[in-house]
Amino acid sequence: MINTIKNKLKSKENKRILSNFFSLSLLQGANYILPLITIPYLTIILGVEYFGLLAFATAFITYFNIITDYGFNLTATKEISIHRDNRDKIIEIFSSVMTIKFILMFCSLIVISIIVFSFDKFSQYWFIYFYTFGIVIGQALFPIWFFQGMEEMKYITYLNILAKFIFTIAIFIFIQTPSDYYLVPIFTSMGFIISGVLSLILIYSKFNIQFKFQKIETIIFYLKDGWYIFLSQVNISLFSNSNIIILGLLTNNVAVGYYSVAEKIMRALAMMQTPITGAIFPHISKLIKSNKQEAINKLKKIMNIGTIIYIIILLAIIIFAKQIIVLLFTNDSLNSVIVLQIIAIVPLTIFLNNIFGTQIMLNTGKSKQFTQVLFMGAIINLILCSLLSYYFSYIGTAISLLIVEVFIMFGMFYYVRNDLYAQD
Repeated sequence: MINTIKNKLKSKENKRILSNFFSLSLLQGANYILPLITIPYLTIILGVEYFGLLAFATAFITYFNIITDYGFNLTATKEISIHRDNRDKIIEIFSSVMTIKFILMFCSLIVISIIVFSFDKFSQYWFIYFYTFGIVIGQALFPIWFFQGMEEMKYITYLNILAKFIFTIAIFIFIQTPSDYYLVPIFTSMGFIISGVLSLILIYSKFNIQFKFQKIETIIFYLKDGWYIFLSQVNISLFSNSNIIILGLLTNNVAVGYYSVAEKIMRALAMMQTPITGAIFPHISKLIKSNKQEAINKLKKIMNIGTIIYIIILLAIIIFAKQIIVLLFTNDSLNSVIVLQIIAIVPLTIFLNNIFGTQIMLNTGKSKQFTQVLFMGAIINLILCSLLSYYFSYIGTAISLLIVEVFIMFGMFYYVRNDLYAQD
């Protein structure tokens, strides 16, 4: 009787994880695949230079996305998952996190305004940066951490896809000449903002969760709770997002365009793992507290299968890089081939870093070590990327990214090796 109940519970958990996996897959499709579809069109219509400008603006704004997110996609997800049956606690978490995010969003807007109007590099196209800032507003409104923590991603996925699909179609309809480049961040931002608004409506109507002002002490608690994760996200940005910024400052928009074309493909491949790692994170967070061995064993199976799949895909990418670039873009982007071949292995390292870092280190009390590894990687990258980009342009930027991602992978493995092989 007891075994039967256990099997039913396991079956229910597996069904929930599977449901969230498919929902997150569709959601990532909206966030990454839809923009990837527009890239070949935009590179043809706008040219590499304008495409590079938009990539530079997006990279710049991403810093403020990280500030606004403050690591809540991990910490708040974990808290929601643990307290999902306590409505009062859920309201406390939701209200505190949203308050912090909006404060950080307005602070970010002030900082952006100061930077944009203080430097010629930014002021020439000041409107592009403010249009792109709409992505930050949309991300602040969209509490994906709430739905992940509740393990109910299906409720938001379709609304999110619908909003972003509409504005993706708008890009093809309204952008016909290079002078229409300013419309790209407008349409992209509108997709994010409308998705965010719809998600808040859904939280109120479906889950009966209302925003309530919280005590300062409560807000400070959640600020402290997310601190190490926030630092880790900043460090990650310093060896991924900053590469485009450094390249743009040291070279020109054309070089940024060549690098960005290849990086977009690489990021799309890297995000293939997000649905499964995102779906299992709340489950692992709970399971690792009650049965660490079972949680580690599950992660090892996922790691082994994922590694094999990635190796096959990435070998194909390296071999057929030229054909992929020509197929997706134009012959004008052939300089991106070598970049794609250099960074092709990065999606695999990102996948392993998620297993080692996010799934194991953050759930076993190693948040400080997690942040330290990323900080070391960030420092190495700032030095390497600056030197290599200066001397070798976009090729140097790609080499820097590869070196640092491999360093991060081995650094995180060092801290989890005992956890991974303690049961062998």
